[in-house]
Amino acid sequence: MEKNIQRVIIYVDGFNFYNGLKAKKWKKYYWLDMIGLFEQFIRDHQLLVTVYYFSAIPIGDEKQIKRQQSFFSANLLNKKFKLILGKYKAKEIKLPNGDIHKTYEEKETDVRIATQMIADVVNNQCDMSILVSGDSDLIPPIEFSK
Repeated sequence: MEKNIQRVIIYVDGFNFYNGLKAKKWKKYYWLDMIGLFEQFIRDHQLLVTVYYFSAIPIGDEKQIKRQQSFFSANLLNKKFKLILGKYKAKEIKLPNGDIHKTYEEKETDVRIATQMIADVVNNQCDMSILVSGDSDLIPPIEFSK
């Protein structure tokens, strides 16, 4: 590889990315070709090495699970797309009236993103890391990577 080519790895917080699209009512973008999207931002002196997409399989809603699996399957056709899954964990919330509300929360995603980012920097897998997330919990691995 030429010395002046900058290797780029992109890390996508899938849950955060999806909720951002949902909040903007940008449903038409739910089916993005993730590699195609990010290659549009790569400059001539850069090479997109990998797009890591971090997510978790939701619990309960079979239609949502099938849609998400279709999105994953389509993107996994490109070898630059790497899927890393966390998990959902059941959580009970006690309401003011005493009732219990059962919900789910995504677990392990932030730690998996941070671990992969740091591993790639330490193992010299990239020259530039790009994080796509709005989660301030990921500031420490960014600071370390600098």
